[in-house]
Amino acid sequence: MSEECTHDCSSCSQNCSSREKSPKDFLEQPHELSCIKKVIGVVSGKGGVGKSLVTGMLSVLMRRKEYHVAVLDADITGPSVPKMFGIHEHACGDESGIYPAKTKTGIDVMSVNLLLENESDPVIWRGPVIAGTVKQFWTDVIWNDVDFMFVDMPPGTGDVALTVFQSIPVDGIIIVTSPQELVSMIVEKAVNMAKMMNIPILGLVENYSYIECPDCGKKMPVFGESHIDETAQKFGLDVLGRLPIDPQLAKNCDGGVIELFEGNWLDKAADKIETL
Repeated sequence: MSEECTHDCSSCSQNCSSREKSPKDFLEQPHELSCIKKVIGVVSGKGGVGKSLVTGMLSVLMRRKEYHVAVLDADITGPSVPKMFGIHEHACGDESGIYPAKTKTGIDVMSVNLLLENESDPVIWRGPVIAGTVKQFWTDVIWNDVDFMFVDMPPGTGDVALTVFQSIPVDGIIIVTSPQELVSMIVEKAVNMAKMMNIPILGLVENYSYIECPDCGKKMPVFGESHIDETAQKFGLDVLGRLPIDPQLAKNCDGGVIELFEGNWLDKAADKIETL
C-alpha cells in the first residue's frame, strides 16, 4: 500500500491487499434511521441522453403504484432532478441527520442543489470530493421507509459510478440510450462496466426514439433508424421503453411538474422494477 493511499480504491490503479476484498466489503451502511428496500441506478455511457428524465418518470410511475419512492441525485455537477419536480427550497437537518426534500406527490429527493446557497451556483469540485458527497447522500441522509430508490447517475464510467457501485447495494440498473449508431458503442461500455461490477442490468430505454406527427400520428425517427433492438439482442437484454421527442413532456420538466406527465412509454420498465 502506498504511503499516499487515500483508501479510495475507485480512483487508484495500484494493486494492494485492499484489492483482494470482496465487493461487499466496500458497501457503506445507510443512516441508522434509514430503511431502503430496493435501489435502481439509471445510467448511460455518455451525457445528454436523458438519464434524469427517465429517473424522474420512473419514480413518478412507481409513486402512482402507491410505493414510497426516493431519488438520490448522484449527478453532482449537473443536477436537474429538483427542477423537474419544482423543488427550490433547501434540504433541512438536525442532530440526527439530513432530511430529503419532498415533491408534491411525496417522492423523497436529495440533490446537491438542495444544499447550495443558490441553485445556479456551479459545483467546481474534484472527483474524490464529488464521489464522497454521493456517498454521504447514502450514509448521512435519513431515507425513511423507502420501497424503491432511484439513483440518477452522472454520465460515463468514472469515479462517481465506481463509488455508487462499490458503496451502495444496487439491485439493478437501467441503461438509457438514444438511436444513433455511435451510442451503441457507448452502451457497450456501460454494459461491460456493470458486468465487471456484478450489477444486474434490468434493461435498456431509448430516448429521442421518434417524433409523432400531431396531425396523422405517424412516428418519424428524427435521429435515424434505431439500433436498440440489435444492441439488446447482442447482450441478451430487454428493451423496456422507447421515449419520443414530446413537447409536452419537455414542458412538464421545464415547469417543474413532471409528476403530471401522461404516457405509457415506460410502463414495461415500471412493471419490471416492481417484480424486484
